[in-house]
Amino acid sequence: MKNRNFLLARGERLAHRIEIKSGGAEKQHPYTFAEARSRIAPMLATVARKLDALPAAACPNDQAVATVTLNPEYIAKSYFPGDLLRSVGLTSVGSRPKRITPQKRSGGREPTETVTTELFLMGSRRAFRRWSQQVEGWQSDTDGAKQLPTIEEVNVPNATEKLIHIEEAGKSAVFEVVLHANEDDGEDEYVPLFKEYLKSLGLKPPLEKRFYAGGLCFLELEAPRSKMKDVAAFSLVRAIRPMPPLRMLRPTIRTAGVGSDSVILPKEGPIDPKIRAAIFDGGLPAKHPLTKWATAIDAPGVGAPEDTLLRHGVGVTSAFLFGHLQPNKPAPRPFAPVHHYRVVDTTPGQNPYELYEVLDRIKNVLASTKYDFINLSLGPELPIDDNEVHAWTAVFDDFLSKGDCLAVVAAGNGGEGDEMIGANRVQVPADCVNALAVGAADSPDQGWLRAGYSSVGPGRSPGLIKPDLVAFGGSTARPFLVLRTKDAPKIEPTGGTSFAAPSVLRMGSGVRAHLGSLLSPLAIRALLVHCVETADIPHAEIGWGRLPDHLDDIVICNDDTVRVVYQGTVTASKYIRAPIPMPDEELKGMVKVKATLCYTTEVDPHHPSNYTRAGLDVVFRPNKTVFKDDDAAHAASKPFFGKNRPQVTEEELRRDAWKWENCLHGESNFRGRSLDGPVFDIHYNARAEGHGIRQSQELKYALVVSVTARRVANLYERIVRRYRGQLEALVPLVEIPVRVQNEDEAE
Repeated sequence: MKNRNFLLARGERLAHRIEIKSGGAEKQHPYTFAEARSRIAPMLATVARKLDALPAAACPNDQAVATVTLNPEYIAKSYFPGDLLRSVGLTSVGSRPKRITPQKRSGGREPTETVTTELFLMGSRRAFRRWSQQVEGWQSDTDGAKQLPTIEEVNVPNATEKLIHIEEAGKSAVFEVVLHANEDDGEDEYVPLFKEYLKSLGLKPPLEKRFYAGGLCFLELEAPRSKMKDVAAFSLVRAIRPMPPLRMLRPTIRTAGVGSDSVILPKEGPIDPKIRAAIFDGGLPAKHPLTKWATAIDAPGVGAPEDTLLRHGVGVTSAFLFGHLQPNKPAPRPFAPVHHYRVVDTTPGQNPYELYEVLDRIKNVLASTKYDFINLSLGPELPIDDNEVHAWTAVFDDFLSKGDCLAVVAAGNGGEGDEMIGANRVQVPADCVNALAVGAADSPDQGWLRAGYSSVGPGRSPGLIKPDLVAFGGSTARPFLVLRTKDAPKIEPTGGTSFAAPSVLRMGSGVRAHLGSLLSPLAIRALLVHCVETADIPHAEIGWGRLPDHLDDIVICNDDTVRVVYQGTVTASKYIRAPIPMPDEELKGMVKVKATLCYTTEVDPHHPSNYTRAGLDVVFRPNKTVFKDDDAAHAASKPFFGKNRPQVTEEELRRDAWKWENCLHGESNFRGRSLDGPVFDIHYNARAEGHGIRQSQELKYALVVSVTARRVANLYERIVRRYRGQLEALVPLVEIPVRVQNEDEAE
């Protein structure tokens, strides 16, 4: 590369709105109306009988919850039975995925086992009773009756099925109880009535620590395990599980020390002191050398510091400020200062209330102080659950949905857990769709693999690609090096996703420090994903790939490559067209187009399989002169993002699952002559609680597109020349150091 060609911005100046008409074929139904009515009537009678048998105290204000399982052919948002529910006086308060074999499929096809949606319906017992009594007299033109064929079965959740891994708790333990209740209803009615119900069982818990997210209320409850089935009989209880402990904040790998090796710490302050970054962890010792760049803060209510936790806090902060250290060499100048909040005060597992205490401390900080970047290298010792969203995930996703903060979350170190029971999957809250989940690679060099301890995907759908990416996190053969706790600047070996995560956040803050505030946190997130190094390793292990550890790999382009950032908005149900920059002349040889699209979204934690409220459907049109039909209004499309996905199942296609993924990444190769005015058409789909809504609010997105043509040595120069006045090179505010080859690379 002869020139230092900097990343181009303002790609949104090329984008514009377009009109695209769409329509679907007429729906074929598995059941006729008469068949549906005859199937559902006896089920409703059983539901009404079961609900009437519940104690009055278990149905607050006579409210009860039953379930409706949709036929698998009706799980897309457009088939949500809203008219039916309104006509019978019931409200959907949640949903979850459920695997069933339906009685029938449309078109006479053989039924097979598949995943569908189970809705939680809430209403008075009188409403359920009235529906049961009236349904046999319904005609096809009865209000809401046309949606009756969408239902496969109706039932009442029994208390036992609400208990999750309850056998793992001791005779008396702290449990996490999840109620169907939003904050207004929960505070005004249902939590007080739940407390009264608990008193009737001989329990008197304070229920002081509770969190609301979407339509769910998360409470902690200390009680005998033998009482949990009775507690679960309260109709608004969705789930009960033993309160998981915090992850152990200790190095994942054990290795010999490195003797007296040390590093030379920089004398300067951070490159950009205006950046606001926060780490939530085990704290920093007073007067530690790191406090030159890191401000140690005790979160309100935290107890005395603990040595093991301080050691973890020092390692995480060292990784954010310097990355992986090199023995007896100068440490790089930190990109940004950081506030380190000590939020943990006892060794994880010793305090049964620690999980909610720590979450409460973090939430209070985030509610009062604005940060551009945050790091979480802690969380519950709990693999994600496809059927339920945890309080930690729900709280952080809600906070991050505005898109004005980049958060990275360690994926967890459970990668060697039992795959058969999902114990090796990413740990809460690494399933946050609005955060970057970071796993660990075993080496910073070529030939890297996933570190064996690094938790794996898939994530929940949506949010299937988790971790999003990996970074060097250390291994027994190649430990991650950080400053010691007590005798810095000496260094010590360690390892874990706890250190890979802040290393990624460091690179994000480096982009901001050098390029300024023109790139939003959302655009920086898209850029980090876009620049990963790919490998022939499954997505479930490494996400989209490994993040490079040199800033110039992210912000500088080769002469034969151009990288452009688009930051824009799109309105629900509308389309925008984002042209891909091309030179005036036809490109020679093969051309690689790579793109990454990210957006943040509001979430519905009470609807795990319909978790994200926004979706962007993207169509790639490579050639403006090629049309599928003579009368087509728009050029023909070709697959793009879909080519780089994990295998998509029929059930995922049926519910348009990939339209709701909020991080898309892909690349494809084309003959240069086949690209003429290529564009991405982006369509915004909006939904809430699993069904379509009218949404006028604009959605922020960030798109990064790279074009590489090996036979066009001056591609970057030609693109800059053609789009002068539209695209802008992001010339660094501070010079980016020229990469120095280290000894490992020289070998």
